Amino acid sequence: MQTVLDNCESKMRKSIAALGNEYNALRTGRATAALFDKIKVEYYGQETPLSQVASISVPEARLVVIQPWDKTLLSPIEKAILKSELSLNPNNDGKLLRINFPPLTEQRRKDLAKNAKNIAEQSRVAIRNIRREAMDEIKKLQKSGDISEDQQKEAETKTQKMTDSFIAQINTLASEKEKEIMEI
Repeated sequence: MQTVLDNCESKMRKSIAALGNEYNALRTGRATAALFDKIKVEYYGQETPLSQVASISVPEARLVVIQPWDKTLLSPIEKAILKSELSLNPNNDGKLLRINFPPLTEQRRKDLAKNAKNIAEQSRVAIRNIRREAMDEIKKLQKSGDISEDQQKEAETKTQKMTDSFIAQINTLASEKEKEIMEI
């Protein structure tokens, strides 16, 4: 029974971590290096993460500076950023790339907030699915005689409390992200 609960908690933690990663990649009006985590650059015939071929710094709230360790990568990095879904236009000065983040329009902020809510809802659904799997596993253990009915009820209660806790974490993350998106 304990392994079922531990397994359930582990899967729920992974769902929260995945939500955090999704939110890091979601563009807000503020510049962050995490936005470039999913960008891959062609480097010696391999798709390589941008962070492994260049340093990414944020000297100001609306500016990102990308300095490749190999100057021949300036053009491929620029192309990769232009091809990405970030809708950013890097300025190439021959040594590094500067990316200005224009302030978001009211409509774009509303769209991003809506997207953040949808991502949070997908995470809630994932948590509920994990709970359902754990409850099914607990019922199987009880039917096979491995645990008593009291132990089944106790395990189901713990699973529900765990689910409620993780849903609350999702709600907190979602409201923080929405607040971050909507601030000017």
